[in-house]
Amino acid sequence: MTHQVRGVVARGKGAPVSLETIIVPDPGPGEALVKIEACGVCHTDLHYREGGINDDFPFLLGHEAAGVVEAVGEGVTDVAPGDFVILNWRAVCGQCRACLRGRPWYCFNTHNAKQKMTLEDGTELSPALGIGAFAEKTLVAAGQCTKVDRAASAAAAGLLGCGVMAGIGAAINTGNVGRGDSVAVIGCGGVGDAAIVGSNLAGAAKIIAVDLDDRKLETARKLGATHTVNSKESDPVEAIRELTGGHGADVVIEAVGRPETYKQAFYARDLAGTVVLVGVPTPEMKLDLPLLDVFGRGGSLKSSWYGDCLPSRDFPMLIDLYLQGRLNLDAFVTETIALDEVEKAFERMHGGDVLRSVVVL
Repeated sequence: MTHQVRGVVARGKGAPVSLETIIVPDPGPGEALVKIEACGVCHTDLHYREGGINDDFPFLLGHEAAGVVEAVGEGVTDVAPGDFVILNWRAVCGQCRACLRGRPWYCFNTHNAKQKMTLEDGTELSPALGIGAFAEKTLVAAGQCTKVDRAASAAAAGLLGCGVMAGIGAAINTGNVGRGDSVAVIGCGGVGDAAIVGSNLAGAAKIIAVDLDDRKLETARKLGATHTVNSKESDPVEAIRELTGGHGADVVIEAVGRPETYKQAFYARDLAGTVVLVGVPTPEMKLDLPLLDVFGRGGSLKSSWYGDCLPSRDFPMLIDLYLQGRLNLDAFVTETIALDEVEKAFERMHGGDVLRSVVVL
């Protein structure tokens, strides 16, 4: 049996997306069919549309989603029809060298559904990050589904599927922000703001938000930043040092993904401090740092993959905090839109007017 649903498709590099009929098969072994309730419009979806990920067009976009399991295939035991789930793009295999060493958040063999979703003419679709959730239903590996409390808003919960989890995890999991630490976050989009929220949850005493846009800095302050620095008006390295007794921050989170801002992060941390790169660079970018400075400043230079999260551990915990009123996921939802408004959401993203547009079905 197959299902005919509506979905948002990117057919070619840079071309506007279109709303089309998608054919979704019933789940096979290890797979789950999920009825999507909400899906955030993430910058990664725009990268797919622009051909910045790969050229496997056409893409079924959308990956930051929550919904209800409608059916499962043979051998699936972790989720069942009727479960409210957040989708994730790193389904842990349990068998690779990272998993077997007790580090499943680094899983080197994550997997997706084996069956393909298609257009009406049989053209196979490439689902964004193995999910493809700008659609009424999608087919994923069952391991990409994490059951959480149904009381959560789907629009807010789905954001843990990518950007918000990446930022919170960069602070808590990768950066190991602790009680009383000083933290600087460079780049206050959705991921950077989530790193501010994560630092606040971890008990950081001082959280310094750095951006070029005063509107973003105001949002960062509302989400927990104790200080803000507009890097168009002052040197962010000097400003961060001045705010930390001349030393630099214990943890600096770079949420832009550019060599210039990474260098700022490197020199804005205290001796033996930690730099966390969560912003995603492009392939042509190069970094030039004096090796003596890398040695002499000590500490850790880390990259954060998906916030080094383990969905089965982190998603339910963060949803519990949300339902307790201790984690304001609703603040990240700037607007809710329909499936046919994704292209407009991409335009608003360029203007820096939104943290997240969320498609609600």
